[in-house]
Amino acid sequence: MLLAATGVLSFMHGDLYRAAAVLIAHAHLNPAAKYPKIFLDAAARLQDSHLLLLAAGAALYSLVRFVEAWGLFFEKAWAEVLAAASGGIYVPLELAEFVRRPTWHGAVLLVLNLTVVVIMVRALNKRRSGGAAGAR
Repeated sequence: MLLAATGVLSFMHGDLYRAAAVLIAHAHLNPAAKYPKIFLDAAARLQDSHLLLLAAGAALYSLVRFVEAWGLFFEKAWAEVLAAASGGIYVPLELAEFVRRPTWHGAVLLVLNLTVVVIMVRALNKRRSGGAAGAR
């Protein structure tokens, strides 16, 4: 995400439309076709202020993930809650996509994400029950 934020910032005050056109040409796509045209139109309308917001959002997302990783490394309970919540947020979306269009990689992603959520919830439950037993 930090690389994505840096990449987005590199287009500030630059010719994003030209870069999009070069990308489409490199991929040997017809710029008049439906999806390449949508991509080019979006690149033409994107302003520097929107690029700055996109970069800031990507940087903030990275910061949250780094803080979460730090907290998990040092076995902080709040990091386990954050990891379970941030993983759990994607489960309904992944499940809906898998039901709509089942693929092997969709199944793998769903299982991996569910595994992370289960591990974090178990860690929280273990911490809670261990903390209650230690207080007695």
